[in-house]
Amino acid sequence: MRFCLLTSFLTIFVLAACAPQPETLPVGDFSTPQSVSSAPATPTLIATRPPYPPGELVDYTAQSGDTLPALAARFNTTEDQIRAANPQIPQSATTMPPGFPMQIPIYYLPLWGTPFQSLPDSLFINGPAQVGFDLEAFIQSQPGWLKNFTEPTQEGRKNAADIILLVAKNFSVSPQLLAALLDYQSGAFSQPEPPADGYFLGYRSAAYRGLYLQLVWAANTLNNGYYGWRGGSLTEWKHPDGRLNRPDPWQNAASVALQYYFSQLLPTPTYDEAVGPQGFSARYRALYGDPWQIPPHLPVSLEQPPLALPFEPGVAWNFTGGPHTGWGKGEPLAAIDFAPAGVSGCATASQWALSMSPGTIVRSEADGLAVDMDNDGDERTGWVIFYLHLALSDRPALGQQVQTGTRLGHPSCEGGESTGTHIHLARKYNGEWMLAAGPLGFNLEGWLAHNGPRAYQGFLTRFSRPVVASEESEAKSLITQDK
Repeated sequence: MRFCLLTSFLTIFVLAACAPQPETLPVGDFSTPQSVSSAPATPTLIATRPPYPPGELVDYTAQSGDTLPALAARFNTTEDQIRAANPQIPQSATTMPPGFPMQIPIYYLPLWGTPFQSLPDSLFINGPAQVGFDLEAFIQSQPGWLKNFTEPTQEGRKNAADIILLVAKNFSVSPQLLAALLDYQSGAFSQPEPPADGYFLGYRSAAYRGLYLQLVWAANTLNNGYYGWRGGSLTEWKHPDGRLNRPDPWQNAASVALQYYFSQLLPTPTYDEAVGPQGFSARYRALYGDPWQIPPHLPVSLEQPPLALPFEPGVAWNFTGGPHTGWGKGEPLAAIDFAPAGVSGCATASQWALSMSPGTIVRSEADGLAVDMDNDGDERTGWVIFYLHLALSDRPALGQQVQTGTRLGHPSCEGGESTGTHIHLARKYNGEWMLAAGPLGFNLEGWLAHNGPRAYQGFLTRFSRPVVASEESEAKSLITQDK
């Protein structure tokens, strides 16, 4: 029965590709690159949404990565109401097919923002669209200050490309996007000199001064917007001046991420320009071409491949962290934590953390170990499992192929911040962090991850048994691997 439903769903998707598309909103003329110091262009008028009667069905065309819980949050409705209006959607559906026509019951809220979309999701993440893009060569082809910029780090001086790529890898945010933000905000590709105060992206905090730290703040802020919208937890926020921002329900995650990012930096008139057709979107297009020619990076009804628990059979471990950030602070809530039972403090444990899947070791450093499940050697494509806080000793070699159950290392406090010995686990698909709970949440041998009232406080369930996350060695958090 499931096969028949999914077959019908895919047939509808194919037909939807031939259906009339909504009228494209005007985006202006992008044939001439804009200087960041030029006067603002005359704004292009963007249609706003009318007030809707409660529960009115509105047309919506599914976008890459859409899920029903997130759509329900954005349109101020419920998943059950969406399913009732769209009975063709199978119960097993995870990600909606891009282009799939839907009707959604909407409950209007005032102050919805612009419907203009700045960037597709596939160009937000550090995913397949970045494969083959040579950032260093692109920087050197531009006349601005970024081409000669270097900054001291713990590993010696690094050039701008290396710094951008490091942040892009850790946060899984597109290096093209980060470089374009540097150009839009500080003339990285057009101005001869960088800002003298070290606040290259305009975030004025002494804790984030310098190129690397400005980019860390930017990537973290962008991810908070992107994954908050992706998961449905971020549907409104306030600007520093107190103005309420509610993204248009039809928006995509990358455009909301940019709205959230610019709202933290810019006053109202400048913000409105930045997120409109003559703002950042125009600069991005002038640098790299039309972004909307890139195909979606998430497929229809994506499913997680089988994953095992990350410890040896017959050994008890504690589930110590419910869904929390995969990297950085806040979103994405992509990670969960486990620790060997009875281990306290930050001593390296003698127990082994095991590979949850077959694959190839494509990263092994203090900032984590990554297993590439499609064995293409690229962390930006396919399913990747990310492990943090493994001791640097006793790891498999970079490039080594592993199997489910291969020993990857010992739990520790190494790498990032840690309050005790454990391992931190997260998943990515085509560069996008997969949220630890929800339609595509963790499934480890039938153990399903669920969010708690706040980060780290979630739980796992298998059949009717719950296991509650706890940093203490409590019975309620113990799991024993089946022999």
